[in-house]
Amino acid sequence: MDIIGDEEKKALMEVIESGYLFRYGDLSDPNFKAKVWNLEREFGEKIGSKHALAVSSGTTALLTALWTLGIGPGDEVIVPGYTFIASITSIIFSRAIPVLAEVDDTLTLDPDDVRKKITPRTKAIMLVHMLGNPGHLDEFTKIAQEHNIYLIEDCAQALGATFNGKYAGTFGKVGAFSLNVYKTITAGDGGMVITDDNELYKRAFAIHDQGHLPLRQGVEQGKRTILGLNFRMNELTAAVAQAQLKKLDYIKNTLQKNKKQLKTALSQIKEIKFRKVLDEQGDVGTLLTFFMPTVESAEKLANKIGCTTVAKSGWHVYNNMEHFLDQMTVTSEGCPFTCPYYKGPEINYYKGMLPQTDDLLKRAINISVGVSDAGLGSAYGIKITSSHDEIDQVAQNLIKVINECL
Repeated sequence: MDIIGDEEKKALMEVIESGYLFRYGDLSDPNFKAKVWNLEREFGEKIGSKHALAVSSGTTALLTALWTLGIGPGDEVIVPGYTFIASITSIIFSRAIPVLAEVDDTLTLDPDDVRKKITPRTKAIMLVHMLGNPGHLDEFTKIAQEHNIYLIEDCAQALGATFNGKYAGTFGKVGAFSLNVYKTITAGDGGMVITDDNELYKRAFAIHDQGHLPLRQGVEQGKRTILGLNFRMNELTAAVAQAQLKKLDYIKNTLQKNKKQLKTALSQIKEIKFRKVLDEQGDVGTLLTFFMPTVESAEKLANKIGCTTVAKSGWHVYNNMEHFLDQMTVTSEGCPFTCPYYKGPEINYYKGMLPQTDDLLKRAINISVGVSDAGLGSAYGIKITSSHDEIDQVAQNLIKVINECL
């Protein structure tokens, strides 16, 4: 919200004055601004994807991705225990089976644990690039190829992230993004789906728009081949998103600069360990994450600066998803959540089932660089608009308080 200005206001007024709020209109009418169509084209060009599809949210982007790949009853999808709950619920609402896996010190999926959890029923790996940090894309590209399964990239928190010079979201079969208020760029809400596959794009488009073919004119009769829902983006949302997309490079560059200053100052404290970043140039820089040496020291620090440890950051941690843990058991029969298509052993979800993840998150602290979100545990830190002196002041305060907690 700190960098919404005249560009977004102008784009919104263009739509309001045009009289076209729906994503479709008469292309021969100069009043129709085609904001959604243009956003899709510009997003694909920016990210380096052949096709981009605008949807109503990051959650519907994930649902569209899963359904586009034909993932459904009885299929297993490996997903990290540290992610926003939408990653898991999108799998459940696809009637597929979420298989929770550990994260490592990148706070993204641990390739070693994922390998252990692949079964003949595994249909996809959902790699979530948490906190703007690309996961092990080299490893998971190989794993997906070796086992002939799909790689889905959940880039909700990582729009603008790159890995070896290539944008996150373009490595897997399908990538999903969010434009929520807490993301790199925002339209209040909204999402994007990307793919290079022509047929998958047609299917994704149909799923998001009642079965219609891409970029339809009017209402098709007798041409629809699959069922779809309404996940469409409207022109107002697209207007804001399009204006924000033009600021993506500025946002990332500013966040990286500010994060580097903060991290450099904290690096003098040898007792803390920073989250592993696989590609420093590719990290968006929205947050600075480090691990305290003990759970006790992490709790003490969190209390002093008025935030929480990452372990307590709400529905981003599987242990806190009570409506998932309390109600979800997967079996082939005899259970309220029976899946007759599931042929594997009973799966139970419970607190403490991912000990490596638990240990990391209990000692982890998120400091805001550009995303101040109590739900991520990042209620303390700096903003994208913070000056050099303001960043230094926060850094010096953190150094003092961290040392008091060691």
